Amino acid sequence: MMTQFWTTTPLEKMTPVQWESLCDGCGKCCLNKIIDDETDELYYTNAACHLLDSDSCGCRRYIERFKYVPECTAITPDNISELTWLPNSCAYRRLHLGKGLPSWHPLLTGSKDAMHAAGISVQGKTVNEMKVKYLEDCIVLWPLLDVE
Repeated sequence: MMTQFWTTTPLEKMTPVQWESLCDGCGKCCLNKIIDDETDELYYTNAACHLLDSDSCGCRRYIERFKYVPECTAITPDNISELTWLPNSCAYRRLHLGKGLPSWHPLLTGSKDAMHAAGISVQGKTVNEMKVKYLEDCIVLWPLLDVE
């Protein structure tokens, strides 16, 4: 049986390959978000980055994404504690908070199928940000789903 490295290796000690493999590929981090200026409340929208492939839930230009989207945020062990906008289902956030991986996570199941079936990913739920006039019209609650 393969060692579940995420249970024995602290986030800051993971290799780049281990770190990248933690990403479940849900695509929620690629959704545009709105922060209310008065309340600081965070709202998710279904307006996705124009680089997001809505079927695979992956970035079409992942390696060079900062060239196309300079404001894209790299999730790293150094900044994970500051990224409070990551959804509760995010493996990086879960492990940072001392929680384990959920049963649908691709590292446990071997594919993204269980994650998609659980409704965790953005698959089939987004619109391209380039087609959106007002982000306020795109606010959704489903990104807050956290099965387990």
